[in-house]
Amino acid sequence: MSVVSIPIVNRNYPMGCEDGQESRLIELGRIVDARARQILEKIGPLQENALLATLCIVLVDEIQQLKQQNATAVSDADLHEILARIREIKHKLN
Repeated sequence: MSVVSIPIVNRNYPMGCEDGQESRLIELGRIVDARARQILEKIGPLQENALLATLCIVLVDEIQQLKQQNATAVSDADLHEILARIREIKHKLN
């Protein structure tokens, strides 16, 4: 197990991860840091615990929106199946 220091809004947070996952954790930390900074730019200074709560809510909201978009999205396989069924119905009608 490795420990990586993740900077988020000018503070370092040591985090453990499996060996070989350090770069992935660092990249995720960069994403969280960037999102936290965007929040601070929009609403101004926050205490650390308030920023953490706000950040969690924002990220979960974004995840939920992505899940909803993916649930309603039609895949290429779905489109091919629909097209095949349309052709089958057309063939039967002719």
